[in-house]
Amino acid sequence: MKLKSLVAGIALASTLATGAQAADYVIDTKGAHASINFRVSHLGYSWLEGRFNEFGGSFSYDAAKPAEAKINVDINPASIDSNHAERDKHLRSNEFLDVKNHPSASFESTAFMPNGDGTAVLKGNLTLRGVTKPVELAVTKIGEGDDPWGGYRAGFSATTEFQMKDFGITKNLGPASETVYMELHVEGIRQ
Repeated sequence: MKLKSLVAGIALASTLATGAQAADYVIDTKGAHASINFRVSHLGYSWLEGRFNEFGGSFSYDAAKPAEAKINVDINPASIDSNHAERDKHLRSNEFLDVKNHPSASFESTAFMPNGDGTAVLKGNLTLRGVTKPVELAVTKIGEGDDPWGGYRAGFSATTEFQMKDFGITKNLGPASETVYMELHVEGIRQ
């Protein structure tokens, strides 16, 4: 009888320990509930805006232990879409994204630092055009909960900026156009 109680106790402890781990989510790109957007000043006169249409990834998140959150995103840079076909062709060229020689881009987190108010700083490595650099993103948790289809979702938005030259893009469009501003919206489906 004691052996059965011990085995049951170990099984219960194992179940509780597993339940306390971070949940794994797949970014919902099939339902178009995620986006990676960018904007760059056009000569200081207006904004050129666009997005990457093909990307995917996953993240781990536990509201009880947010500092343990992690995310990985893979991006197809050839899927750049600025709503202008000729400009997109130029952005894919070796003057900008050089997609022929660098057909993938990615982001992998290295630290998640919650501020205690639903915001956080996400640190990680961005690889673009074959160059990997550390970047920081300002993150806001949008929410989490059950969805109408019997699943569970969590969503976040984030912003960051970087200099084009840091990733080997040396095309000179003037000082107002050196910085890329990124905005990411991520909704994940718990697995």
